[in-house]
This record gives sequence, C-alpha cells and structure tokens, in this order.
Amino acid sequence: MSETEKAGADIQPIAGIDRLVHEPARLMILTILYVVESADFLYLMRQTGLTRGNLSSHLSKLETAGYIDVKKEFVDKIPRTLLRLTGEGREAFQNYRQDMLQVLENLAD
Repeated sequence: MSETEKAGADIQPIAGIDRLVHEPARLMILTILYVVESADFLYLMRQTGLTRGNLSSHLSKLETAGYIDVKKEFVDKIPRTLLRLTGEGREAFQNYRQDMLQVLENLAD
C-alpha cells in the first residue's frame, strides 16, 4: 500500500463524522451542555461568545435534530430559556468524540 493510500485509509472514518456536531459553534454548545445538567440561553451566549441570533440559529438546528431540549419559562415575569442535552444528543457527542479520537489515533501510527 502506498503512503497516499495509507493516509486515505487512516482518515476514512472522518467521512462518517456527524457534520451537525462538527460545526465549531455547535460543538462548543454541545460540549458545554455535556458537562452541565442544563444551561440558560444567556449563560451559553457568554460562554460561546456567539451573538443572540447566531446562538439561536445553532440551537434551532440542534433542537430539530433532537440533540437538545429547549424549555421556556418565566421567572418573575422575565422569560428564561433552559437548554439541556437529550439522550440522543449525548450519544451523538460521544460518537463524535470516539470518531475523532480514532482518526487522530490512526494518524499517529
């Protein structure tokens, strides 16, 4: 097997990477939600550095995919949006992590 063929085989698993998770802003969101039980919109906005509109757009995509759960409530008449990772989202994040580790490990050989 030539070096080019070996390199291609080593990175082949990257073709199966979940592109919804792989996008940097969504990866940041999922990473934060993976380590906390839940987070509100403003916390995520501060932690990621995303604008309201940009964060909202990424959250909508993650919610549509079933990766996050969005709960809207009022606290003292002030709206509050709570977000948490679903079981499907947690599994998608873990699979993404394993796939990336495999790709990186294969490159080290």
